[in-house]
Amino acid sequence: MAQFLNTSATNYFLEELIKSTNDKLILISPFLKLNNRIKELLEDKNRLKIDMRIVYGKVELKNEEISWLKEITYIRTSFCENLHAKCYMNEKMCIVTSMNLYDFSQVNNNEMGILIKRDEDPDLYKATKEEVNRIIRISDEVRMSIEKVKKEEETTYQKLTTSKLATKHKMKTDELNHKLVELGYLELKSDKFYLTEKGKGVGGIWRPGKFGGYILWNEDMAI
Repeated sequence: MAQFLNTSATNYFLEELIKSTNDKLILISPFLKLNNRIKELLEDKNRLKIDMRIVYGKVELKNEEISWLKEITYIRTSFCENLHAKCYMNEKMCIVTSMNLYDFSQVNNNEMGILIKRDEDPDLYKATKEEVNRIIRISDEVRMSIEKVKKEEETTYQKLTTSKLATKHKMKTDELNHKLVELGYLELKSDKFYLTEKGKGVGGIWRPGKFGGYILWNEDMAI
C-alpha cells in the first residue's frame, strides 16, 4: 500500500532508496544541485558499479556539478525539455514527490510525496516505471566535461541570442523568428519555435535555460 511522506520522511526515504539500490537507480528532477550527503551515497554506489541514471530539465548544470558528475563513471545524465516530474526509483521502490533533487528544496521547502513499494503495489509500481522509462526515452543524453564547458564558454562570445541577433539586424524578435522559419532554421509548433537540423547546420545551438531554453546563432549569420 502506498505510503504518504512529509518533507522529513521524503528526505529519509530518498536516502534509504539510494542506499538499498542493488541493480539500477533512476533520479528524475527538473532542478539538479546535489547536497554532500546525496553525493556521498551516489559515490558509494559508483564504487559498487551500480547503474545510475539522472534526468534533469530546467537549468544548465553548473561547472561544479559537471566536474563531480564527470568523476562518477556509472552515472548517465540526460536532459528532458519541459520536465516537471520528480520521481526517484530503484528496483524495489519509488518515490513520487514534489521535492526536487536540489539542496534548497530538501532544507527549506514544505514537500509531499508518496512511497510505492514494488512488492506491495506491483501495478502502481509498474505504471510508474513505464512513465519513468518514457521520460528517459525522450530525454537527450548529456556527456559533458569541464573541458567541453570551457571550450563552449570560449566560443560563446561569437554567438548571439535570437533577440540580440534581431537587434543587430534592426528587426523585432518575432519578425526574425518567422524569417528563420521561412529559411528552414526554425520550426513553429504550438506557438513555440524549435531549432531544426538545417538551423543546427548554420551554427544554431539550443541551450537549456531557467524559462525553458534559448537558441544561440552565429553573430555573422546572413539573414
